[in-house]
Amino acid sequence: MTEFLEVAHLGMTFNGAEGELQALQDVSFTLAEQEFLCVLGPSGSGKSTLLRLLAGLIKPTAGSIQFGCLQGEHPRISLVFQQANLMPWRTVMQNILLPLELQGIEREEALERANAMIHLVGLEEFAQAWPSELSGGMAQRVAVARAFVAEPDLLLLDEPFGSLDALTRERMGGELLKMWQSQQTAVIMVTHSISEALLLSDRVMVFSPRPAHIVTELRVDLPRPRQEETRYEPEFLQLEKQLRRAIK
Repeated sequence: MTEFLEVAHLGMTFNGAEGELQALQDVSFTLAEQEFLCVLGPSGSGKSTLLRLLAGLIKPTAGSIQFGCLQGEHPRISLVFQQANLMPWRTVMQNILLPLELQGIEREEALERANAMIHLVGLEEFAQAWPSELSGGMAQRVAVARAFVAEPDLLLLDEPFGSLDALTRERMGGELLKMWQSQQTAVIMVTHSISEALLLSDRVMVFSPRPAHIVTELRVDLPRPRQEETRYEPEFLQLEKQLRRAIK
């Protein structure tokens, strides 16, 4: 796969009332065009800071972020947070249409793409529902659909299923795989779940406690498409053991 992103010697130090706080230290990695990368690590280890840096919301204090394959153009980046952050005054359809409206996509094409995404996540019956009428899992489906409909070059996911119950979280993992397989965009996802990381990703990167640096990277060579039953296969369990050792 073609290299899409190169992060070199990335560092981030915040200055606050109590002095300096170093979040990231000498973080280097690459990402291929259609690769799915998961980031694991202790709470407060700088995983969310990494996503904010990649999204351009903050600037690093050291190192560089290069999107080499775009030949100088800035990539389209979508970012999904732990909370759905839907606009309460817009219906499900209108929330999903929002990034297409901002891009200036013609109405007919925008509706076609939004309807296709609503069908993909199984929310046809709720297209005209308000966010207040949705369950937590349904709201996150809308948030992820809104991110995918823009056809981003890079999708950043910051613990998007962390607030959901275990069963809903498993179903959402399946929904995410289905959407990713339909578009094959580059994805970086922060999660605290080893099992979730292995089920979804091509590669897992493990951060140390703050200041975060990479302690291990693990290639996930499990065949695709993956199902929930994949979690119980011997190869999966062996990879899970390796990651647990790395985190400890």
